[in-house]
Amino acid sequence: MPRKFGEIQIRAPRRYGKGEIIQIKARIIHPMETGFRKDKTTQQVIPAHYINEVKVFYGDDLLTTFDWTYAVSRDPLLTFYLRADRTAPLKIVWRDNKGKGGEKIIPIAPQ
Repeated sequence: MPRKFGEIQIRAPRRYGKGEIIQIKARIIHPMETGFRKDKTTQQVIPAHYINEVKVFYGDDLLTTFDWTYAVSRDPLLTFYLRADRTAPLKIVWRDNKGKGGEKIIPIAPQ
């Protein structure tokens, strides 16, 4: 399946108990251009285009904010840990330096 600009792929364990600490991995499909590279055919500088803010919410609570610069690789991968202490949505929201953005929500439902 082709990846599309701005798509967020989130991976969480399938089963976990209430209060368990789980690993969450999220990849954001984005070119993350620095503004320093040149196009090989035209020799023109490729304009900077990078994610500069990512926010992670668990239910209504803001868990963390990532402030990035152009020094982050293409299709960045986030890995973080979450205490699954309640059933609530996990939401990841991103914005880039050109005003584009996206979000994805997955359910967190300890068993």
